[in-house]
Amino acid sequence: MTLPGGVERREFEGEAEAALATRGDPVYGEPVSGGWRRWDPHRSKLGATLEKGVDTGLSAGDAMLYLGAANGTTVSHVADFAGPTYAVEFAPRPTRDLLGVAEDRSNLFALLKDARKPETYAHVVESGLDAIVQDVATRGQADVALSNRQFLRDGGRFVGAVKARSEDVTREPEAVFEDVLDRLRDGYEVLATERLEPYHDDHLAVVATPK
Repeated sequence: MTLPGGVERREFEGEAEAALATRGDPVYGEPVSGGWRRWDPHRSKLGATLEKGVDTGLSAGDAMLYLGAANGTTVSHVADFAGPTYAVEFAPRPTRDLLGVAEDRSNLFALLKDARKPETYAHVVESGLDAIVQDVATRGQADVALSNRQFLRDGGRFVGAVKARSEDVTREPEAVFEDVLDRLRDGYEVLATERLEPYHDDHLAVVATPK
């Protein structure tokens, strides 16, 4: 398994196996041992992607854009090992929680914005970022990735979780995944894919780099 710097496998009391963890202030009641926070893959698509052994290409200190930050569960772990982390969330209620998470992390910047409209935050988010992490529940997930590609440096990484049921609840997930990947290839080279069961049903992890 290839883990980003700052993400380790640690032992936690009452658990038979070592678990993914980052070092930082707890956020959602997760177990903590010696300053290390357990990263629950059942609550995090990125955590599940790492648990499945996918090489994301993410590194300690990376400047990142996180799309679909919700109340900050996953992006809090990201900010534990990353550099500047811009967290975009559309809904006001989870953004209030996200702002609370950002108070304890000076490198985490919460933005109440729509990931489908990057022009609304382009004046805030720096260009030449090392990575985009995407976890949005909407149709047109590939279009979101393509429209935000402008923020990535050459050789940067896109790490996303495609949600088949958000894209089209009437079709088989495999067919949805193929359509999303075909659209994504308009602007990215797809490096790796992996289904996220048993952690998340009908989700596909995707790692790509801009063309």
